[in-house]
Amino acid sequence: MPSAAVDATRCPLCQQANQCAMEIEKTSGIAQAPCWCMQCTFDPVLLSRLPAQSRGVACICHNCAMLATTARQNVNPPTTTSTQS
Repeated sequence: MPSAAVDATRCPLCQQANQCAMEIEKTSGIAQAPCWCMQCTFDPVLLSRLPAQSRGVACICHNCAMLATTARQNVNPPTTTSTQS
């Protein structure tokens, strides 16, 4: 049984609209500013959660990317050095 086609306008993780500027430009024909995702480094753990058929086809939405970043920061909080006078 063939798998369903991937909807490039939806986040493959949460199925919400991903609002990718590149996809909006492709579907609308209206030039868009560069997408936020082109300046982002995605967490490898987040990328590993993508279904194989979505990789390189559908963008992760900003919300899922930020949730993954926040979760990573909560697991590995930055270390601070306190100085006492």
